[in-house]
Amino acid sequence: MTKLLLALTLALPGHAAQVGSVTELLKKDLAGTEGKEGLMITVDIAPGETVPSHRHNAAVFAYVLEGDIITQIEGKTPLTLHAGQSFYEAPSDVHLPSRNLSESKPAKLLVFFVKDAGAPPTVVITPDATSHDRH
Repeated sequence: MTKLLLALTLALPGHAAQVGSVTELLKKDLAGTEGKEGLMITVDIAPGETVPSHRHNAAVFAYVLEGDIITQIEGKTPLTLHAGQSFYEAPSDVHLPSRNLSESKPAKLLVFFVKDAGAPPTVVITPDATSHDRH
C-alpha cells in the first residue's frame, strides 16, 4: 500500500491543492473495458477539516468507514452521512465543500473510482472558475 497526500489538480494549470490524507489501496485496468481503470483509496479527513469544491473525472462510489461528514452535490440537498452510509458522484457532478462534522475525531472514507486510465481522479473547482471551466 502506498501512503501519500492527495495532490488535487486545480482547474487552473500549474496549481495544486492538498486535501486529506489518502492511501491508495488498488489501481487496476478494467478487463473488457478498454481505456478504463478502477482506483480504490481511503481518505482520512481531519477533525473539522473542509474539503474544497471539486469534481471527479470518474464515477465515484464512497462509503463512510468512520465519523460523520456533511456533503453536497451542486443543485441537490446537503447530506449528513455517518459510518456505514454511502454516496455516489457522477463525472459531471460538482461536489460542493464538504467537511468532517467533528472537531475532535477524524472521518474516514473508502472511495472507488471508475475512470479513464491515467486521468487524474479529482479536479478542484476554484472560486473564480466559470461553469465552462468546471466541465
